[in-house]
Amino acid sequence: MTDAQNYSMPTESQDALNSNLPPPYPHGETQVDPMPPYIPPPYSAAPSMYPPSPYPPVLYPPQAGVDMGTLPPGECNPLGEPGSSSPEADAALLVSSFDDKTIRKAFIRKVFSVVTLQLLVTFSIVCVFTFSSVVRAAVQSNIWIYLSSYILFAVVAISLSFSNSFSRSHPWNLVGLSVVTLTLSYLVGTVASFHNTTAVVIAMGATVAISFTIIIFSAQTRVDFTICNGILLVLAVDLLMFSFFCCFFYSNVLQIVYGSLGALLFSLFLAIDCQLVMGRQKYALDPEEYVFAALILYLDIINIFLYLLIIMGGSSK
Repeated sequence: MTDAQNYSMPTESQDALNSNLPPPYPHGETQVDPMPPYIPPPYSAAPSMYPPSPYPPVLYPPQAGVDMGTLPPGECNPLGEPGSSSPEADAALLVSSFDDKTIRKAFIRKVFSVVTLQLLVTFSIVCVFTFSSVVRAAVQSNIWIYLSSYILFAVVAISLSFSNSFSRSHPWNLVGLSVVTLTLSYLVGTVASFHNTTAVVIAMGATVAISFTIIIFSAQTRVDFTICNGILLVLAVDLLMFSFFCCFFYSNVLQIVYGSLGALLFSLFLAIDCQLVMGRQKYALDPEEYVFAALILYLDIINIFLYLLIIMGGSSK
């Protein structure tokens, strides 16, 4: 044995040489252990800074027809949720606000207050044409005063019907309503001057009684009259044709029948318009249309009065 074979490397040198060698790499498929799931560190249950409120949270019910997600980004809805604004949401909010009983009652009071004021003006002018012998004699002796009332009212009605922007913008809608009331009062006054004073008074009292009864009935009944618009339109056309028939074959009986049918027809129109104003049935008027609502109720009542005058005129002859 040689000296080189008998020579042994020190232990420290062997350890240093083994540390410089690359680690052994496994051959073949090896199974790698999956990483353990993340577990949050435990938090100590420290007491809260503010004590809990003794009152329960208040929850507001969602409004009908309102999308709670359609409000501006920086604003919150009644439930405290953010949203974005849109025209459809504004329209739905307007409809839901009209469904509120307080707003509905205020709208009804405003409409009937305007109608009452119109009727007071009209019946005051009718009393002047009826009880003043001078005014009555002037109208009866001059036929142009009678015809001018029809012409003036026709001009005003046609003008307002073609100018919707004028008749629906405040305060011009009130001006238009006042002009219609004055011209129609003048027409009704000239018509009443050709009738007996007793007949005019009876017709006025009957008109007030019929109108009041129909308004109370429309407010209490569950029958929906608003779906009968098509039927009443057909009846109105039939009444117009019957009026032409009465012109060629005049008699007191036909006059009474014609007046009765006209009063009945416009009484039904009054019931429908009352339900449109009150909004109790399928259809309802917008709360901003109080001038239009007052106008249609006023026209219905005035037509009832005129047809009652026809009945009284035919029965007095």
